[in-house]
Amino acid sequence: RKPVVNYLRVVKEELEHLRATLPAGVRMGQLHWGGGTPTILPPDMIRDLAQAVKDVIPPAPDFSFSVEIDPTLVDDAKIAALAEMGMTRASIGIQDFAVDVQEAIGRKQSFAATRACVDSLRAAGITSLNADLVYGLPHQTPAKLANTIAKVRALDPDRIALFGYAHVPTFSKRQKLIPNESLPGEEARYHLARQAAQAFTGSGYQAIGIDHFGKPQDGLTKAAKSGHLRRNFQGYTDDTCPSLIGVGASSISQFAQGYVQNASATAAYIERVEAGVLSGHRGYQMNGEDTLRAAAINMLMCDFEIDLKALDHHANARSLLPIHSAILEDFAGFVVATGNGLRITKAGRPLTRIIAQRYDGFSDIQAQYSQAS
Repeated sequence: RKPVVNYLRVVKEELEHLRATLPAGVRMGQLHWGGGTPTILPPDMIRDLAQAVKDVIPPAPDFSFSVEIDPTLVDDAKIAALAEMGMTRASIGIQDFAVDVQEAIGRKQSFAATRACVDSLRAAGITSLNADLVYGLPHQTPAKLANTIAKVRALDPDRIALFGYAHVPTFSKRQKLIPNESLPGEEARYHLARQAAQAFTGSGYQAIGIDHFGKPQDGLTKAAKSGHLRRNFQGYTDDTCPSLIGVGASSISQFAQGYVQNASATAAYIERVEAGVLSGHRGYQMNGEDTLRAAAINMLMCDFEIDLKALDHHANARSLLPIHSAILEDFAGFVVATGNGLRITKAGRPLTRIIAQRYDGFSDIQAQYSQAS
C-alpha cells in the first residue's frame, strides 16, 4: 500500500498546483478515473481522492463520474465508496473469457467474478454499465468469441466497446511472450470484428461509430442520433466541455489550443510535482490547418461523412477538396460524393480509420505501430 499512498499524495499535490492555475468559475462536467486500475485504491483513499478533485473543480449540475473497474480488484466496500462519491457509470474490462486467451495476455478473470461485480454495481444504484471487449487476441477463435459474447449479453451492459488488439511488443514487455503465430491474421481479425458487431446489433444494441454499441437509452446512442457524438483521444464521448484536464502520470490534457501530456514515467511525474510546477512534459500547439483536419476526421469517425458547409467557418476549408477527390477515386464503391462533401457507405465503414487517416497531416511520420483496426 505504501507506493499507492505516496502516489495519491503526489496527485493531491498536483491538484493544488492546478487550483492555483485555473481561472475562477471553472466547473467539472465529467470526471473519469482510468489508466488501468483505479480500483486498486481502498475505500478511504477513493473517498479522499474524489473529494480532493471536487474541492479543486466543483461539479457542474449535470456532472457525471465514470470509473474503469477491474472485477478482480474490487469489492462491495469499494463500489459503495465510489457510489457515495457520485459514480454514475462503470466501465468493466473483459477482453475475452476464454481461459487460454486470458493466460496469453496475462489477465485471468472468471465470469463468476465479473458477474458478482456487475451485480454489486447494479445493487449500488449504478445505472450505466460499459463492457470492454477485444478482438484479434492470441488464440481467439470464432467459437471462443461467440462464447464470450453470450456471457457478455447475459451481463446486460448498457454500452459495449469493441476494440482491436494492438500487438506492439517493442513497447510492451509482456507482449514479447506472445508468439506471432498465435495471433489471428488480418482477414481473421476482420471476421471476428464483424461477428461481434452482428451479434450485438442483432440483440438490440445500436452501432455507434466504428467500435461502440449502445442500448437505445444510452447517452452515446442518443448523442449519435442527435449529431452530438464526439471522439477524442480517449474514444467516443458525449462530453460537450471545451477542455479536458488530465491529472496523474502520463495523462493528457486537451484544450482549444492543443494538447499537453504529463510526464509519462511515474518517477519523472513525481519529480515535477514535488518541484512545485505543473507536470506537463510535452505538448502540441494546434494551428488552423490542424483544427480543420481534426474536425474532418471527427466527422468521419462519428458520422461517416464530411459536410463541407459545416466546416465553412474554417478559413481554409476548401483545401480539403484534393483529399476528397483522391478518396472518392481510391475508395470508389465504399465512399460516395454528396452535395456538400462525401459519405462512407455501410460497406465501407470497416475502412473508416484508413479513410480518415488521409486527412491526418502526420500520417507519413515513420513510427512503429500496431496494425489494429
